[in-house]
Amino acid sequence: MKKIIITGATGSIGRNLVQQLTARGDQVIVFSRNPEIAEVKLPQVKKFIKWDYERVDAMMLEMHSIDAVVHLAGANLGAKRWSDEYKKLAYDSRIISTGNLVEAIKLAAQKPKAFICSSAVGFYGNRYDDVLGENSLAGKDFLAKLCNDWEKESERVEQFGVRRVSIRTGLVLMNDEGVLKQMLMPFNLFIGGPLGNGKQWFPWIHIDDIVGTYLHAIDNDNLTGPVNAASPGIVRMNEFAKTLGKVLNRPSIFPVPKFVLKIVAGEVADYAVMSQRVSVEKILNSGYEFKFENLEEALRNLLKK
Repeated sequence: MKKIIITGATGSIGRNLVQQLTARGDQVIVFSRNPEIAEVKLPQVKKFIKWDYERVDAMMLEMHSIDAVVHLAGANLGAKRWSDEYKKLAYDSRIISTGNLVEAIKLAAQKPKAFICSSAVGFYGNRYDDVLGENSLAGKDFLAKLCNDWEKESERVEQFGVRRVSIRTGLVLMNDEGVLKQMLMPFNLFIGGPLGNGKQWFPWIHIDDIVGTYLHAIDNDNLTGPVNAASPGIVRMNEFAKTLGKVLNRPSIFPVPKFVLKIVAGEVADYAVMSQRVSVEKILNSGYEFKFENLEEALRNLLKK
């Protein structure tokens, strides 16, 4: 039995991860800004800690005999249009919280064995057809800088003998939120199609496999550093939209130009049409076996088609 601290446990990835951990008998401690709400959403968890990510002392006291700290918390990047104020919140909620978790680990008398921190393929920026391994350079846009700074904060934990993994998450396919849910409405109205010019690489991953990646990172002592988390069956956006249309038995003939996305979503639209052809050789070589490598099978599973 492992003892795991999780932040951001009420999000989609967090809820599914908690379910998997508790089902296999691990003890989960949830750090939450709203423990009462978290307790309702996560009834299988026995211990909740009121979490202020700007305070180190309360976190430090919980680090005793912990196998892994899994840090998923951060303001939802897709929740609203990006104002300067919201971009600052998105940045600070990740960088400050990560820095203070690392500080709490530094001060703890007995340190956790591993620190598993979220990141994103947005680290790379828009890279067209470049094949992106974990050693590829960071991009220069806002999201790339956020991810790069985020990983630098988490990397500091290695100074204290703690294994660190930064999971560069692709576009997670799930049926309750995210990019798949946003694309379903136009397809159901028979006006679906690719976003942007459709030529960009679309680094998708099924919700079961991103959760599986976190479990693998917790359990595999040899896995360290940044890890790309996307399906080996990566496709271009045109292929994604065509496959979604096939699964839904709907046409995929109405592309959504970037300028229309900008009108609807603002700056975040730039990231909806970025191209990131990420390689997952590292996690495959570490022994992880994907449940869903084929896009059509993944979509049929999620949409029960």
